[in-house]
Amino acid sequence: MEKRWGKKWALICLFLFNWARNVSSLSVTVSDMECVYEYVLYEGDTISGNFVVVDHDIFWSSDHPGIDFTVTSPGGNTVHSLKGTSGDKFEFKAPRSGMYKFCFHNPYSTPETIAFYIHVGHIPTDHDLAKDEHLNPINVKIAELREALESVTAEQKYLKARDTRHRHTNESTRKRVIGYTVGEYLLLVAASVLQVIYIRRLFSKSVAYNRV
Repeated sequence: MEKRWGKKWALICLFLFNWARNVSSLSVTVSDMECVYEYVLYEGDTISGNFVVVDHDIFWSSDHPGIDFTVTSPGGNTVHSLKGTSGDKFEFKAPRSGMYKFCFHNPYSTPETIAFYIHVGHIPTDHDLAKDEHLNPINVKIAELREALESVTAEQKYLKARDTRHRHTNESTRKRVIGYTVGEYLLLVAASVLQVIYIRRLFSKSVAYNRV
């Protein structure tokens, strides 16, 4: 009985290790074209993730075309693409195993910081279980639980990236408001000083005329 539970805990640890290995979270600075590579072990695995342009609310003008995102399979085919966006989620099935390329294209020369999160999920099938004597049906449940946990984690990272972007926007807006307010006070003081100087000059001229 103890040996059976020992094997189960070993399998659980193995799956959690594989789950952690198949999760990538990073920050990418894109000035023109930047690509990230991820190796997919099995055909049919679920590739999911999200990305957010952190500072787009601060620096983007209304005519900014946005960021283009493309995913290329090991065979060189585009399997997923997004055009002109400041951030989105994605999910698709891997048509084959191998190295996948995730590329961001920024049409503007201004560098953009992108929070990028990707996960490669694999749930073993009954056919896979039959080929491996060390696996049993409980592993399927563990894999499904792992994928559900990953989905929650991905959503949290996506919301965290969006919260960071909104925080940057609020901070930039606060600084702008303070700058405008200080500028208005300086202009008001300058206008008052000029008015005083102008009025004094008028009175001095009036006094001179009266003397004549």
